Amino acid sequence: MATFWPPASHITWAVRLHSDTHQGLRTRGTSLQDHQARMTSGPTGRTSSSVTTRFDVHSPCQNGFVRFLNDQPTYDLTYSDVFMAPNRSSVGSRMNVDLTSTDGLATPLPIVVANMTAISGRRMAETVARRGGIAVLPQDIPVPFVCRSIRRVKDADTRFDTPITVDPQMTVGQAMNLLQKRSHGVVLVVDDDRRPLGLVSPDEADGIDRFAQVGEVMTSDMTMVGPDATADDVFTSLADHHQKVAVSVDPDGRLIGIMTSKGALRTAIYPPAVDPSGQLMIGTAVGINGDVAGRATALLEAGSDLLVMDTAHGHQDRMIEALGIARKVRDEFEARTGRRILIVAGNIVTRRGTLDLLEAGADIIKVGVGPGAMCTTRMQTGVGRPQFSAVLECADAAAEAGGSIWADGGVRHPRDVALALAAGAGSVMIGSWFAGTHESTGEMKVDPQGRQYKESFGMASARAVRHRTRSRSAFDRARAALFEEGISSSKMYLDPQRPGVEDLLDFITSGVRSACTYAGARNLVEFHEKAVVGVQSPSGYEEGRPVASSWA
Repeated sequence: MATFWPPASHITWAVRLHSDTHQGLRTRGTSLQDHQARMTSGPTGRTSSSVTTRFDVHSPCQNGFVRFLNDQPTYDLTYSDVFMAPNRSSVGSRMNVDLTSTDGLATPLPIVVANMTAISGRRMAETVARRGGIAVLPQDIPVPFVCRSIRRVKDADTRFDTPITVDPQMTVGQAMNLLQKRSHGVVLVVDDDRRPLGLVSPDEADGIDRFAQVGEVMTSDMTMVGPDATADDVFTSLADHHQKVAVSVDPDGRLIGIMTSKGALRTAIYPPAVDPSGQLMIGTAVGINGDVAGRATALLEAGSDLLVMDTAHGHQDRMIEALGIARKVRDEFEARTGRRILIVAGNIVTRRGTLDLLEAGADIIKVGVGPGAMCTTRMQTGVGRPQFSAVLECADAAAEAGGSIWADGGVRHPRDVALALAAGAGSVMIGSWFAGTHESTGEMKVDPQGRQYKESFGMASARAVRHRTRSRSAFDRARAALFEEGISSSKMYLDPQRPGVEDLLDFITSGVRSACTYAGARNLVEFHEKAVVGVQSPSGYEEGRPVASSWA
């Protein structure tokens, strides 16, 4: 069936989305010039399309409006189906854009690491929080281990990275195997009192017998800095000494952490996500089955900054019951400590699902059924929804009810993150994209061609189900594993240009910041307000892809 594209003289823009299926959509004809003039005039909270909406950069976005460059189609849209049109902008630099999340958490970066066993762990949580985001530890991990991870993240320094440490007697081979756990490229040798003795990098280990001890090959020529050293101080010291890693110690000479030159630059750009006591933030997942109250209580007492209640089908009675239990535990914790911990629930893709879970006690709704790289739900069941439309509708519903949403899944490029935020997401949850990084929980492997990769798997896969049901009988576990809605094993290759999660955060946030400048927005509330979205054909999307080599 042919698609009709209106001429430029008939460009219209959508004013408000009212229902689960785009019914009741009102449009007003206007010229593109008039629209852009309105977009660049007046303060936030101005009258737009005959409806006045007020905004507060410190609270979840209350804008129920979305603007389309052309007529909004009657079918649902993925991120690839849409694009953003530029507005006249007074934002001179991407560094003038404030990326503070609008989901109520107010993290400096609107990025959440998905609670997937192959991705989110202590290393990931610590690293992402240091750069302003938050990671959610999976529900499949036993409570004692989760609590230990929470405490270790809370004990980590908010500026200096946690290094890989070994004693002088460890072999070079063992130390080099640990090197892939972090992006720093070094292993720090410490004594029994955690005083740095030296460091080992691949350069020191090159040509050395793998059974030699690190104490024999380490270099003791290190750049040492104090705990109060600024990012500029560290960067300058490393440049002066022609070294890549600075080691921070306390007045007694005990190790605090390390910082690379690039880490120093990032420290000056990314404020950390910290709790009221100044410690790094971390979230944890709670299943909707089993001892919900017991797990939620233990996680809150351990210091979790967020409770995530999720299941593949979040719009069900069991979720609503579990939310009631978690809310009671959370409220009791708040009454005792004075701190209110937000509850996230999902996953859903409809207005009704959003409103029901908010009414049941959730503060943030996780939106997405089937868009994840490891998810087979749509192909197996036919259930799910194109993610851009799902985010658009659920964000509108959440704003009306005083809540907010996370866009969970379907992002493969920085543009997708920007479009999710433009559609009204308070933060964007990322899973498989982060699987192929040093900081993910999987073990580093090498394929026959020498390419490094890690294995990833979906949380509804047979592999995940077997792990989740390990306490049941062998028969019950085998029966449960027959039914899966996810990929049990996939290779996620490390990008040689962006092997660490921080590299990906640079990549993503650079794109999102620039998208805000194109929209003329200085923060994410303004971005959602001002973004103008158009619908494109598959060839339109392909046209925007860069060409790595000549097409001749």
